Amino acid sequence: MIPDFEVTILGNTSSIPVHGRHHTAQVVRFGQDFLLLDCGEGMQLQARAYKVKVSKINTIFISHLHGDHYYGLIGLLSSYSLGKRTTPLTIFGPKGLDEIITTNFRYSNTKLPYPLEFVETDNKGMNLLLQTPRYDVFSFPLKHRLPTTGFLIKEKHGLRSMIKEKLQENKVPLEAIQSLRQGIDYTDAKGKSYKVKAFTHPLPPLRSYAYCSDTIYNPELKQYIQHADLLYHESTFMEDNVERAATTYHSTAKQAAEIAKLSNVKKLLLGHFSSRYTELNPLLQEAKSVFPNSILSEEGQTYVV
Repeated sequence: MIPDFEVTILGNTSSIPVHGRHHTAQVVRFGQDFLLLDCGEGMQLQARAYKVKVSKINTIFISHLHGDHYYGLIGLLSSYSLGKRTTPLTIFGPKGLDEIITTNFRYSNTKLPYPLEFVETDNKGMNLLLQTPRYDVFSFPLKHRLPTTGFLIKEKHGLRSMIKEKLQENKVPLEAIQSLRQGIDYTDAKGKSYKVKAFTHPLPPLRSYAYCSDTIYNPELKQYIQHADLLYHESTFMEDNVERAATTYHSTAKQAAEIAKLSNVKKLLLGHFSSRYTELNPLLQEAKSVFPNSILSEEGQTYVV
């Protein structure tokens, strides 16, 4: 059975929450696992509005220490405490995040009833952060005003699906089935061979999701996000503000599309919009002129990877 792999946008604005848009936060669901990517202010209210169960989140990834990407974190952790959470929680984030959180809790005399682990991210090269049986999570460097990382979630193959008719016809022993499901040919004691290709269905294509929060236009990203099924890339400005984008280490919608095209991704999801834009369709049209399979991220919407 192929597990669900989808992204729900809770916030897609930059700097100031305006025009009904909120600070960056999104939840990735892979099967029964829920991962939170960034945690801007208002994340909990957004999650309630769109019926996202934050209690199921066991792993949080913070891209960098600009407030619009993590100011909702202390409130979320405090709500977990008030809710008597006991399930362990792991936070991956840049140096200093653990100090910010623990200092706040020390002065507020907050004692968490659940285990909380901080793992410091490195914004040099590609790094494996989390391994599970069905997917891995990597960090990779983004170019911004502070140390910043993007995140790549890559699916791994599970056990292979057997061709039932072939099993019945050949009376395949249990030991062979166990081996074949793992993708390993099997030969029994009498020398009879059972080939994976003959007894299992072809594996489905592996899926991946790349998340680029805040970054200046950077063609080097292609080495980390090549062929991603879905790419979320910040598109703070339009091309008439390309100099402003460079000065603030952000990207335009057109530049995001150029990265998508250069990286041969399947679909581009635009986000992190400047408060100067009430209407977002011009950003979409700018991106689509370079990369036709571009869409605007919409708060409350879930996108299948």
